[in-house]
Amino acid sequence: MKCVQQGFTLIELMIVVAIIGILAAVAIPAYQDYTAKAQASEAFVLLDGLKTPMQESFSQDGTWTLPTTGVVTSGKYVSGITATAVGTSGGTLVATFAATGVNPKIASDTVTFTYDSTDASAPWVCTTTLPTEVAPKSCTVAAGG
Repeated sequence: MKCVQQGFTLIELMIVVAIIGILAAVAIPAYQDYTAKAQASEAFVLLDGLKTPMQESFSQDGTWTLPTTGVVTSGKYVSGITATAVGTSGGTLVATFAATGVNPKIASDTVTFTYDSTDASAPWVCTTTLPTEVAPKSCTVAAGG
């Protein structure tokens, strides 16, 4: 009587498990970076929406304060945005990420947009404490990021 194989051998199953393990070891860190970048983008969207109202307000009356209506200053991952005057030429907008409920790579980090009315070529400068692998290329990573 002829014996027909009806399944996989143990070695074949072990090879499949090893391949899945290797793929997972590569994919999980890449996915963590991807989610951190996606969550970090919220700060840039919120800050970008404040650039025009802040710049207009500053050019009209010389004050550097967040508008009280029509702007969003917090989100799901950003705990808040603060505005601080810098001399008489502009100020900073700082978005701070929440300490919990976000990817650990961005928890409590900050993104800072600095406005300088005397620099016509680049009035807005971005700096951040985000890790280099998460921060956008257009934003300078501050020490400790």
